[in-house]
Amino acid sequence: MKINCRLVTRILTNFIREESKKAGFERVILGLSGGLDSTVCAHLAVQAMGAEKVLALIMPYKNIDAEGIQLAEKVSKILKITYKKIDISPQIDAYYSAFPTDSQLLKGNKMARERMSILYDFSAREKALILGTSNKTELLIGYGTIHGDMACGINPIGDLYKTQLRELGRYLKIPEEILTKKPTAGLWAGQTDEEEIGLKYEELDLILYHLVDLRQSPDELIKAGFEEVKVKKTVELIKKSEFKRKMPPIAKLSNRTIGHDFLYPYDWDR
Repeated sequence: MKINCRLVTRILTNFIREESKKAGFERVILGLSGGLDSTVCAHLAVQAMGAEKVLALIMPYKNIDAEGIQLAEKVSKILKITYKKIDISPQIDAYYSAFPTDSQLLKGNKMARERMSILYDFSAREKALILGTSNKTELLIGYGTIHGDMACGINPIGDLYKTQLRELGRYLKIPEEILTKKPTAGLWAGQTDEEEIGLKYEELDLILYHLVDLRQSPDELIKAGFEEVKVKKTVELIKKSEFKRKMPPIAKLSNRTIGHDFLYPYDWDR
């Protein structure tokens, strides 16, 4: 699972630059949380586009993950990118005062979608393409919110596992406190990814790598010494979240249906 960080950086910066141009954008925008994923994306964006063409939005809800907000501001200043801090508390509280719930998950999903709604609004205002910050681990197990943090214009880091992103982060010299910070989606106070998922990223990524990249069966992993419970749980997470990784199916009525027969890339010549 080791990566060539220099090569990966070159590929991803070219990807950001070229795909932005194809889509008609000269600037990019991203949500910056102070976590590993968005920080790596911000570094790559600056290398690809230049600091003056990168805009970051920092969108806290009350005092949840105050450390992350401070780190996001620190990263913005280090990279010399323009950032805006937008408190999403008023609109979230207004909604749940009308439709109360005790579910932290529902509230967390609402926050993720509110943040993405704001990002798309600023994308239109600033004519900037949204960079996705969901990594391969999250995408494979469905650890993300549809139309929330999983939404984007392009995703430069979606083919890197969390542990690979940490390796890339060290290469990019992101702050040590971000590299060692416990990953959190900031859904509620004290929430951490690994506690919610029930697996450490190191073991989860290794299982995913064998299942997905090496195309080994669950039985092969178990025979090789992986814990059966963890392998089966990972497989179940992949299966249950498949709908999150696909465009909504369209009922076929015509000869050329989007997603079925109309599959041309958007930069075709005719």
